[in-house]
Amino acid sequence: MNTPIVLLTGFEPFGGEAVNPSAQVAQALHGQVLQAGGMLARVEAVVLPCVFGTALQALEAALREHRPHLVLSLGQAAGRCELTPERVAINVDDARIADNAGAQPVDQPVVPGGPAAYFSTLPIKAMVSMLRSAGVPASVSQTAGTFVCNHVFYGLMHALQHRPGVRGGFMHVPLLPEQVARTHGQPSLALPLQIEGVRLALQAALTHAQDLRVAGGTLN
Repeated sequence: MNTPIVLLTGFEPFGGEAVNPSAQVAQALHGQVLQAGGMLARVEAVVLPCVFGTALQALEAALREHRPHLVLSLGQAAGRCELTPERVAINVDDARIADNAGAQPVDQPVVPGGPAAYFSTLPIKAMVSMLRSAGVPASVSQTAGTFVCNHVFYGLMHALQHRPGVRGGFMHVPLLPEQVARTHGQPSLALPLQIEGVRLALQAALTHAQDLRVAGGTLN
């Protein structure tokens, strides 16, 4: 029997950065075999271009190649101090900066005619609970932004509408300490802790078919 595949994606560096922790985390976990809920699953990692449209083409190619059981896409989020599984993807591209190909769409749909939003089908609260129990800072996020991260999150969930039984979602990771060494007031999280946190999040996603019924909302 073939080992189920977990597809884990990250992004290439963007916005003038030399590194992107989402790619480094994904590459660090590539090939690892996870044991969770009485099953084994192998991680296949793919680094996506930080380019509108092209990122979804690369994602679709990875979905066709690996035929995953579960998908988690990662992205970098400056200003955040926790690993943050995202609750919802919205059908809009509204770029404050240009992508790596120079494109800067404003108020454009990710998928013309698609639904306004898709919710993650991963157990985001169970993921946060497992991370916190292990001492990894984490919380549920209510927005994935409107840049290429949300673009990929929405595109992933749209693609999974045609792949019954495959669950997926998105999680942002903080900057690395070396990315903020020359700035003041920017939070960061060390790469080993990010790697362990994503590994635990994947184990939680594999273990929990249903999410926890606990509060995870915000007041603003």
